[in-house]
Amino acid sequence: MSTRPDPTTWPIGAALLQAPPVLPDGTPAQEAPEVEWRRVLRRVRLAGFDHVDLTDSWVRPGDLSPERLAVLKRLLAEEGLGVTAITTARRSPIAPDAGEAAANQEYLERTLVAAAELGTTVVSAGLLPVLTDAQKAAEWFWLEQGLADPDPETDGGAAFDLAVERFAALGRRAGELGLQLSLEMYEDTYLGTPQSSVRLKEAIDLPNVGLNPDVANIIRLHRPVQPWRDQLAAVLPHANFWHVKNYYRDHDPATGSYATAPAPLALGVIDYRWAVEEALRVGFTGPFCTEHYGGDGLSVSAQNREHLRHLLASATELLSL
Repeated sequence: MSTRPDPTTWPIGAALLQAPPVLPDGTPAQEAPEVEWRRVLRRVRLAGFDHVDLTDSWVRPGDLSPERLAVLKRLLAEEGLGVTAITTARRSPIAPDAGEAAANQEYLERTLVAAAELGTTVVSAGLLPVLTDAQKAAEWFWLEQGLADPDPETDGGAAFDLAVERFAALGRRAGELGLQLSLEMYEDTYLGTPQSSVRLKEAIDLPNVGLNPDVANIIRLHRPVQPWRDQLAAVLPHANFWHVKNYYRDHDPATGSYATAPAPLALGVIDYRWAVEEALRVGFTGPFCTEHYGGDGLSVSAQNREHLRHLLASATELLSL
């Protein structure tokens, strides 16, 4: 791992989950006028951030023309924002449809090139499948069962081997561009448990490919899951970038029912004081992205940023004793 950053300047980016992908007049954000992009980035700066995570649910840097990518780069500089990462979502390179999977791989390759041009150091990718109609209609998409990667027992491990092959190719290209590739944990994929995530990362076996230990993606599910502490302890030694968010979680043994909802970082079931200290103890030095679903997610992310800075300072001091 590289030298641990100073807690006061550790790169912490705001996710753009709340940034509208389509303007009120129907124009996709991808094609929006420059001033609309500036408004989104200005909101991030006014919330106190000096970094942004270019979440591709808003704008896809890998699909921008060179001219439009240059505009985005200029706006970031003018707004004084660094880029912690480009986060890609639902672009699995092993999607069930072979054509879709190949197109996703090409998209991820373009995103790596765009990331290098924008000056970030990390691209977060994964095996997140497209949402089903039921997930799109749900109050929270994770309340409905999504698509799953093939069971290695039934397909002979072919899909897992393809994931290794394609992520390794992306990792090598990232290395050529001076980038880290981070693989995001997500349920019912080969990155859906700590054990399978570590297995995939180790099979890829590249020093610039690590894990995005977003175990909150698993904790929010309405089903039994491994304890969050056990999950983090297993994956943090392999982490190179980190989406942080939290959830309230409750279980009624009498009925078997579960309830989860988004929570500020300090209030949810995951104890990030323990998690950050453990991460630094095992050598984590990567950037963070603060996420929050629902409501004014940017304001909650800003609160999360300040809490995270406090935790980083506290862990740094405690680990120096």
